[in-house]
Parts: sequence; structure tokens; C-alpha cells
Amino acid sequence: MKEEGRKILGVIGGMGPLATQLFYGRIIENTEAHKDQEHLNMIILNHASIPDRTEAILKGNTDQLYGKLLEDARLLEAMGADQIAVPCNTSHYFLDRIQEAISTPIIHMIRETVTSLEKDQKKIGILATDGTIRTGLYQQEIHKKGIEPVIPSEEIQRKVMALIYDGVKDGGPLSPEDFNVVEREMQNLGCDRVILACTELSVLKERFSLGDFYLDAMSVLVERSIIRCGHTLKQEGKTK
Repeated sequence: MKEEGRKILGVIGGMGPLATQLFYGRIIENTEAHKDQEHLNMIILNHASIPDRTEAILKGNTDQLYGKLLEDARLLEAMGADQIAVPCNTSHYFLDRIQEAISTPIIHMIRETVTSLEKDQKKIGILATDGTIRTGLYQQEIHKKGIEPVIPSEEIQRKVMALIYDGVKDGGPLSPEDFNVVEREMQNLGCDRVILACTELSVLKERFSLGDFYLDAMSVLVERSIIRCGHTLKQEGKTK
């Protein structure tokens, strides 16, 4: 698969499968290409059986999960990946350690997302899993930018988790009104913008046609993946 002048994007996927499917589709849709040969060469590991990231972090049982993520990263590196993308926010808790163990660059979705925030935005909401919220992954990066991070109340966070786990992951019923309750709280908290910091919420962005109030971390990862692999991003695909 390795070809001179062409970079390969490796993807540690399956966290969850719908999010990985959406990521792949967005790569295709947002690459400036007029024939098959102008699209990215990719190796996608749909590692659906990998342990749940939030559960492992909250219970402190992270060794097995870290080991599997490192194994996947090394496999992609051995297969010739030039860049690695991980369309799962919570797993970024481990990525600095994994990056130290491999030479292939990992595109850090959280840092890239926060970097794309506008300077005049003062309060940024974070919608994510309990694991991502508890580890402070986004809060730390947002603070570095001189912006105030805002997380939902405990009640609304439970609704966010239900949307992620009972809705997208479990395939349960999803209603825009369920999300509207979350949106109203973030607006009432004075957020200038809200980061969709879970790739299952990226799925909801598609289904509910969420507007520019939301910055989708997956969209940022898609954009950076295309560019770092030497391809051209469609103008309409650029993150706003």
C-alpha cells in the first residue's frame, strides 16, 4: 500500500463504530478529489471490542485499555501509517503516553479543536462523556488559551450520557427535544460556543442538523487529517 509521494492515514476506530463510520465518510466528503486515486489512502482498525474508555477511567482500571490502544498504534505504524487519527475524545487521556512509545505522529483532536477557537470567545461549553469531563482533558487546554471552560450540571450531564450511551451507542430512540434541554442549559450558562467533545455527539450533529453554536471536534480531526496527509480540504468543509 505504501507508495512514493503518498501518505497513509491510520485510524484507531471502533470507539464507537458509528462514529468511525462517520469519520471515514467525512474524510471522503471533505477531500478535494475528482477520482478515486485523489482520495486518502487509509488503514482503519475498527477495534469495537476495546474496553469502554469512560468505565476504565472512572474505575481506575486503565492498564488493559492503554495496552490495547498502544498495540493498535504500533500495528498502524508497522503497516506504514504516516499519521494516526483517533476519533474518540475520551481515549485522548492515553495519547501522550502512546505518542512517547511510537514515532508516527498522532493528530491530537483535543488540542487541535481548542486551537481552532476564536480569541474573542470567553466561555466555551464542553459536552462529553463523564470520562472526558472528569479527566479535565478539554478544561486544561481551554484554560491555557485564556478562555473559561463550562461543563453541564450533574443533571444535564446525565442527559448527555444518556444521549451518548442509550441513544447512539445502544441504538435507542433519539429526539431533538432531548438535546434541546442540554442546549438551553449551555445557553443559560453564558456559553459563546459549545464543543461537541464526544464523537457520538458528532453523530447527533448530523441527525439533528446542529448549527454553528457547536464546534464539532470530529470535524476538526477530519480537517487536520486531510491536510497532514498532503491532500486539499474542500473550502466548504473548513471548520468555522
